Amino acid sequence: MTTEIKATIPTDPRLTRVLVAVDGSEYSKRAAKMAVTLCKAVNAELIALHAIPVPRYSFTAEAGGMYPFPLDRYFTSARKEGQELVDEAVALAKNNGVQATGLVASPTYSIVEAIVQAAISHDIDLIVLGSRGLSGFKKLLLGSVSSAVVNHAHCSVLVAR
Repeated sequence: MTTEIKATIPTDPRLTRVLVAVDGSEYSKRAAKMAVTLCKAVNAELIALHAIPVPRYSFTAEAGGMYPFPLDRYFTSARKEGQELVDEAVALAKNNGVQATGLVASPTYSIVEAIVQAAISHDIDLIVLGSRGLSGFKKLLLGSVSSAVVNHAHCSVLVAR
C-alpha cells in the first residue's frame, strides 16, 4: 500500500523580493554577488540588510559595570560602517540593473532575530547570507547566525559558501 505525500507548495513560487545580509566578511560579499545575480535572473528586488550587534561584554562589577568605551561612539561608528556595507551591496545591484534598497537595523542583541524580522516585515521570499561571518569562530558546516536563520526564517534561505 502506497501513501501519497502531499507537499504544501506556494501558489506563487516566484521570487519577487530577496534579502541579503551583509557584515563585511568575504562570505557576505559572495552572498551579495549571488543575490544580485539571482535577482537579475528572475527580475526580483534586492534588499541589503546590516544589523548592528550590541556588545555582549562589560567591565566587572569593580569597574562599575561600565562598557570599556562610550556606547554612543560605538553605535555611531557601527551605523556608519553598516551603511557603507549596505551602500556597497545596493551599488552592486544597481550597477547590474537590479532594483535595490538598503537597511541598517537598529542595534540588537540577536542578529538572527533582526534578519528574520526584517524578512517578515518586508515580505521577503528568499534570504541570502554567507555561511560564516566576521566572528572568527568556525563551525564545521555553518556559522551560528546562518544556521539559526535557516532554522527560524519563514521563507527559504540560500547560504553562500
